[in-house]
Amino acid sequence: MSQKTEQEVMPEMEPTDGETPSANEDTNLEPIAAAQAEALKWKDTALRTQADLENYRKRVARDRDDDIRRTQTKLIEELLPLFDNFEFGMMEVRKGDPKSPIVIGMEMIERQLKEFMAGSGVEAIDATGTKFDPNLHEAVGQEESEEVEEGLVVRQMRRGFKLRDRLLRPAMVVVSKGKA
Repeated sequence: MSQKTEQEVMPEMEPTDGETPSANEDTNLEPIAAAQAEALKWKDTALRTQADLENYRKRVARDRDDDIRRTQTKLIEELLPLFDNFEFGMMEVRKGDPKSPIVIGMEMIERQLKEFMAGSGVEAIDATGTKFDPNLHEAVGQEESEEVEEGLVVRQMRRGFKLRDRLLRPAMVVVSKGKA
């Protein structure tokens, strides 16, 4: 097998005296043009495939983040009643001796629970004295009040919680009707 030089593969295409290339020269160009067209087709296919792969990776990462967020939300929603009961227990424990080892131990646990909630992006909704917002509060009653103007929360029956920008549980509140 002999190696062909570049000139043998691709002869020069200079027409002489204003003539057009001969049919023989035209047939030499057809395989080259076909090869270039096929190369462009495969390059386009490769670029599209690469873009599809990148989009797939982004979609998988986004789906994974959504799954983690959903799982975290479900776990925290299930922990909220335990957190409420622990706070009720703390109110009772604090009625006793504040130097008691039980009170000190329970306060340490309470501090850890609050740090866990804050670290997870959970924030409590403190509603007392704020304007009633149906997006954050669940009104369980209304009462007349001389001190609190109409439409403001008189007292909070149960704390509400948000996880970052999502409401986990609305605060149960009593809203003022205003003066009698």
